[in-house]
Amino acid sequence: MIGFVGVWSHALASLLFAALALWHLRHWNLDPRNRPLAGAFAVTAAWCLFVAFLGPRSLAAGLAESGRNFAFLAFMYALVRSAAEVERQKAVRVVYAVVGGVIGLQITIAGVLPEFERVPLAYQALTSAAQMIGLTIAAGSLVLVHNLYGQAAPDSRWSLKLPMIALAGMWAYDLHLYTVGYLTRAPVEDLVALRGGILAMLAPLFAVASRRNTEWRIHLSRAATFQSLSVLAIFFYLMVMMSATRTLEIFGGSWVRIGQVTIIFAMSVAAALILPSGRVRAWLRVMLAKHFFEHRYDYREEWLRFTRTTSAAGDDAPPLGQRVVKALADIAGCPAGLLLTPDENGRLVLETRWNWQDALPHGGRDDAAFVAFLEKSAHIVDIDAARAAPMRAEGLVAHLPEALAALENGWAAIPLLHRDRLMGLVVLQHPTLRRPLDWEDFDLFRTAGIQAASYLAEARSQEALANAQRFDEFNRRFAFILHDIKNLVSQLSLVARNAERHADNPEFRADMIVTLQSSVRKMNDLLARLSRSTNGEAEAPRLTSLAHLLAEIAEVKRRIHPVALDAEPGLVALVDPRSLEQAIGHLLQNAIDASAPDSPVTLRLSGHGGEAAIQVLDRGAGMSADFIRGRLFQPFASTKDGGFGVGAFEARSLVAAMGGRLEVESLEGEGTSFTVYLPLAATSELLPPERMRA
Repeated sequence: MIGFVGVWSHALASLLFAALALWHLRHWNLDPRNRPLAGAFAVTAAWCLFVAFLGPRSLAAGLAESGRNFAFLAFMYALVRSAAEVERQKAVRVVYAVVGGVIGLQITIAGVLPEFERVPLAYQALTSAAQMIGLTIAAGSLVLVHNLYGQAAPDSRWSLKLPMIALAGMWAYDLHLYTVGYLTRAPVEDLVALRGGILAMLAPLFAVASRRNTEWRIHLSRAATFQSLSVLAIFFYLMVMMSATRTLEIFGGSWVRIGQVTIIFAMSVAAALILPSGRVRAWLRVMLAKHFFEHRYDYREEWLRFTRTTSAAGDDAPPLGQRVVKALADIAGCPAGLLLTPDENGRLVLETRWNWQDALPHGGRDDAAFVAFLEKSAHIVDIDAARAAPMRAEGLVAHLPEALAALENGWAAIPLLHRDRLMGLVVLQHPTLRRPLDWEDFDLFRTAGIQAASYLAEARSQEALANAQRFDEFNRRFAFILHDIKNLVSQLSLVARNAERHADNPEFRADMIVTLQSSVRKMNDLLARLSRSTNGEAEAPRLTSLAHLLAEIAEVKRRIHPVALDAEPGLVALVDPRSLEQAIGHLLQNAIDASAPDSPVTLRLSGHGGEAAIQVLDRGAGMSADFIRGRLFQPFASTKDGGFGVGAFEARSLVAAMGGRLEVESLEGEGTSFTVYLPLAATSELLPPERMRA
């Protein structure tokens, strides 16, 4: 009965596929991609005919089965070759070549198998090998079917669905047949006989698909290609393991079990040592990208990942600066990065870092020329190459700043340019597998840097707008306070006028004292609510004796708190005395507020390297590194209860306007040191004393 079903089901399938082949031959000139399908139908019809009349184990049937598999793979590969992504076809060709090579091995075994029917040991080994090869071909073909359908354009999947279902059904049945035969080590005549019926049921799917639109378009996916290679590697591993085990069983012996355990142990140890290694995985990615793809990056995937990282939102999302660093680092697989931003004097200062554990760079005097070079050239810096030779771009020459050259693991420096202005510089560590930068890195980093710079510029514009709104609110509050002050002035003016007439009246004097006490109390309350701020326009810069200016400031502050002055005499700078006095006053008052009543504040003046350093030092509570980096110089950010937080912001602005800079060092629980650096006047000793501000 099984033989009868096998013969007539295969004969029916042969007739159906022969009809499909003839129908496609009529449309031979319509679409060249249909020609391999017509050949596959013809070979399938011949294979079914050989199985029906010569038997499934005949030489003709074995060769025809291999031809059927090869013909359908040729049809699938013709669709792949029609894809626009030509540069990715190298990897796809490798996948198809592997499966095609296994089919060639199947043809070889099919040709020699009948010659060993009288040699039981060899015949058994060849039969097992044939089953293993058939299993491998079916599994590999199913992987290719899945990836081909997954890579099809959405509008072509409607016409591609039915032939892919038919091919998947055909190879899925083959996978089941060969797996059962391999594991049971017994003939599977019933499953072999039913193959014809399965193919006969699949033929209508091919027929319906042939009448649909055959404009099939494929978009090759790098991820799908890697999946294909990975799955084939897994099947190769399984095939090696199963073949080795079956070989040991065929030859027999008391050492069979020992050999099986040894093979499994060796393969497991190799997998445990190799797969978890990040360096090995990085090496595999580089080798696959280098040998299987024309381009290193999948630009679509990289851009989508970059956008997802930079646009992350929510309370738990990292700050924008960290997201930008991570997004650029993920492009090249870098483990860490920094974001440096230029300050008012062109020095590169640290804004944020991501996973960076090495020493941090400190801005230097050579940063300004480097920043100007980046703004004019938009040059992506290969740090290793820049250490060895000057950078050249757009006819410009520049040297790598010492701070960046000192970063041992520094790999690339990516300028974030917005309208020819440097918004930041991202420094990336070397990837896990160290390699030099190439043209693809330059192009992708430059494009991503421009996009990241626009994000930073927008964020800073929003921050500036928010600060302006805060200042507007501050001005409204100031108007209310002015109104209260006007009332107090009117009240005191009335007391002053009446004092001229009633000064001798004891009751008036008592009332006047109460009025003055009330006014003082209200004014103190106003002073507590309003931080000290500058009024009027700044004076023109002039030569000023810094020691004398600091002595005046210290004398005023000593009335409310101990202040120690240590000033080096003879230091002169060209500054606006009023602005400098106000800036130092802000810093000194902040130090006093942060100190205990009996803890003196130190005001120190020294000169070195052509600069005057004015240091305000306290032993108060100190500030955290996060507060210094992100909030200290932002208006309305303060660690003091009821503080407006404009003192440090205004002090830095005043110092920067005089060509100086303000730096801060602080440790929580140990105190804070603010240092104002001002350029010294080189001609001060030539000026008469009367022209110098004392």
